[in-house]
Amino acid sequence: MNGAAALVEMLVGYGVEVIFGVPGDTNVALYQALKANGGRLRHVTCRDERSAVFMADCYARLTGKPGVAEVPSGAGAMYGLPGVAEATQSSVPLILLVNDIPQPGMGRGTLTELPVTELFNPIAKRAEALGSIQKLPEVVRRAFRLATGGRPGAVVLSLPEDILYETLPDSASLHVEQRCRSAPSSRVHAAASDVEMALETLHGSKRPLIVAGGGVNRSQAGDMLTRLAEKLMIPVVTTITGQGVIPDDHRLAIGIIGDNGFHPHALWALRQADLAIYVGCRMGSVATMNWKLPTDNSATRIIQIDIDPGIIANTYDVDLAMVGDAQAVLSDLYARAPVAVPDAREEWIAEINGRRKEFWRGTEPRLKSVQAPLLPERVIDALAGHLSGPCNVISDAGTPTPYSTRFLRLDHPRSKLVIPRFFGGLGYAIPAVVGAHFACPEMRSVALFGDGSLGMSAGELETIARLKVPVVLIHFNNACFGWIKALQRVQSAGHDNEGTFGVDFSNLDMSKLAQVYGIRSFRVQTSTELEQALAAAFASDEPVFVDIVVESIADRLPPVFSWLEKSGVDPEDVGTGARHRSSLSHSVETSEQASRP
Repeated sequence: MNGAAALVEMLVGYGVEVIFGVPGDTNVALYQALKANGGRLRHVTCRDERSAVFMADCYARLTGKPGVAEVPSGAGAMYGLPGVAEATQSSVPLILLVNDIPQPGMGRGTLTELPVTELFNPIAKRAEALGSIQKLPEVVRRAFRLATGGRPGAVVLSLPEDILYETLPDSASLHVEQRCRSAPSSRVHAAASDVEMALETLHGSKRPLIVAGGGVNRSQAGDMLTRLAEKLMIPVVTTITGQGVIPDDHRLAIGIIGDNGFHPHALWALRQADLAIYVGCRMGSVATMNWKLPTDNSATRIIQIDIDPGIIANTYDVDLAMVGDAQAVLSDLYARAPVAVPDAREEWIAEINGRRKEFWRGTEPRLKSVQAPLLPERVIDALAGHLSGPCNVISDAGTPTPYSTRFLRLDHPRSKLVIPRFFGGLGYAIPAVVGAHFACPEMRSVALFGDGSLGMSAGELETIARLKVPVVLIHFNNACFGWIKALQRVQSAGHDNEGTFGVDFSNLDMSKLAQVYGIRSFRVQTSTELEQALAAAFASDEPVFVDIVVESIADRLPPVFSWLEKSGVDPEDVGTGARHRSSLSHSVETSEQASRP
């Protein structure tokens, strides 16, 4: 058995079902081994190395198992940087295999030579080069151990081509560590004294609030969090990456906090809470609206629970620090929590839910609007009407984000909304939806993306068509880098609107692009066409591309706290639908007979 065959054998042993990658000069040995592995490990050929890593990232987010991608040397490795950085900072278990140049050529100006470990170490949890065939099993085991252990992250292995051709010694053991097949591989419990102190603090609280971050999803702790919230009658708000830890229709599921796509009633609850329990949340700039909430002089007590001790109290002075895995700590709290809770919590929950109902009543006109171009929230509401069962919705970080986080309601406990939030890189949704399909083939997957993202990942439409992945692809077409154009208008409020620069595209019918790849497509410009296209898409068992002409977020302020505040609009006004003060365009409510743009 050569090194490449041994590598594949170990990947199978770790439960890897699919590996995403791009062929190149240096990964021939690996491809030969993959071809000979008898179908136990499926390889998905991508059109771009960035896409391969994004697919692996999304697969890992939805399964908890390490996503695996492989790339050739040189530019292939460089294109893997964005996905590795995002996975590490978003605590996603991921392993990137860089098929590197042969060892004898290193340091001699060999074509495509790069210092791989030096390149990735600043952004990966670990980057390591394989130095000899004898070390291969050890290096692979360490990669899975680190990717899944503690706070999960991305591990990069540089595998010289010549070593993968060498024969593995008979003495080498290809055993795998079963606990490292998924993350977290070990669950760290908080100190018993901290658990008791937390329960004592909770007992004295009349208005407690749980703030669930992405760490709850990474820990697969949603069910336990819901059970604890129900037992102690604690309402739950989430960050964007924490969405889905509790079904949106649950009485205790209040909504989203943070700068982007927030719910006014969720922010109100955080302002009024006498105790905020942050679970798996960094308390970074987005979740705290640039550290404005909680305020420095707030009477709100803070308990922070996180697997990474370096995160706790990093941005706020907390009253109780609990270092541990989210599911483990929540389980301990649940097991020791008393049954009786203060009567005041029922009034607290009722008041928040009253405000939640007021919010949804106030937004109803925009959600059902027949305006053309279509409002982005109208698109999200229409989509929600077709999500009758469990589904995975993958959104890019641009135009769809504030509307999907605020208006998309996922009621099924298995449904997830995935957004790459840490670095906000575009071009994620289209490839990631492929990873979502392989993670949960029994569930429908939906991709939400704008013009900028489509331009960066359009090649993967061929991958989707080739694999016949039954996904629904929803394009928010506003012919510009909408998010940046909107930001330029916010920054230039009160000045000449003509100052927007470098953000506009040609106004094109992108459904024709999907047709080039053999994907069934629709061009949507009215609400009637929207409903017809979505109905057809969800009735289909093949990929469907829906190109929707939407109002640009550069023309009307999206639900972004800092932008609304800067523009002189009360962010917590339920009826906020304000237009940019510097916008020269005007949107008028129209009927279905309105002239099309």
